[in-house]
Amino acid sequence: MIQLEPIARYWRGSLLQQGWRLWLTELRGCVPKWLAFQEPPEQVHHWPLTAPVLPGNARQVLMLAPDAVLQQSVQLPLAAARNLVEVVGYELDRYTPFNAGQLYFVARQERRTPSHLEVRVVAILRERLDQVLTDCAALGLYPHRVDVAGLGIDLLPAPLRPRSRPAGKQLQRSLPWLCGALLIAAMLLWLNDRQRVLDSMHATVQQQKAEVAQVHALRQQLLNTRGAAQYLSQRKRAQPPLAALLNDLTNCLPADTWLDQLDVKDGEVSFSGQSAKASGLISRIKGCQRLDNAQFEGVIQPDARTGKDQFALRAHLRQEAADAPTPHTP
Repeated sequence: MIQLEPIARYWRGSLLQQGWRLWLTELRGCVPKWLAFQEPPEQVHHWPLTAPVLPGNARQVLMLAPDAVLQQSVQLPLAAARNLVEVVGYELDRYTPFNAGQLYFVARQERRTPSHLEVRVVAILRERLDQVLTDCAALGLYPHRVDVAGLGIDLLPAPLRPRSRPAGKQLQRSLPWLCGALLIAAMLLWLNDRQRVLDSMHATVQQQKAEVAQVHALRQQLLNTRGAAQYLSQRKRAQPPLAALLNDLTNCLPADTWLDQLDVKDGEVSFSGQSAKASGLISRIKGCQRLDNAQFEGVIQPDARTGKDQFALRAHLRQEAADAPTPHTP
């Protein structure tokens, strides 16, 4: 059984459909007024509503402000025209901070070039539009269409869209349907075979994409594991043994000096304590094999209780010391 849905997807938004609409517009202009179908007028209500809406025969249109929705112009391959809504829905999280399950959206083809499609995507959060429609219903408004600043789109959820069309004369509707049926009949055989080939190619491509994604994931996992191991190894080599550093400080600092605090982090050594001659510690530390560029942090303050000077020093751990092999690892 021939499926018409692929043809409908290809038809929607195509240049052929746009030309068809222009031709119908010109055709309607040639029909006498008594024979022409009179579409019911539209009554536009801008959100937020300021008063209850009285029932009437006009088609109710809820008009949202541009800042109430997300709008994005995107470029897609020409092949996306056949499944424009599905393609945009699949890629929606790339164009917005949300996925297709969180949004009501409309994808409209704006222009078609030899290399790509220019598509306008208009979306709104489901919970937000549902709340707006609930508030409208409380004021007596059940819109037939939800538009945005005159874009000519319909964001109304499919279950809420009116299914019945206004009754009209059979003659008024037969001409466009007859022309459309003839046009579709001329395209059925070619499009059906083309769609079958494309479906087969699409299935093959999807299978290959899944295999490539699996290989990429394994490769990335391997790279991450190797990178983590290298990082830990480098950090371990860059961190000198604490016993060697303490031994170096013991040899450099005078006997009348002791430390209250010692911190080693990212190649920097910070320590504080008390000394009988704190001002001369810089010159003493220059003799340390593992430290250089020593400097005071803050000022030297005398301690009345101990009679010594309180100090705080910061020094840089020499690279050759950091890279030296560890003689003993506990």
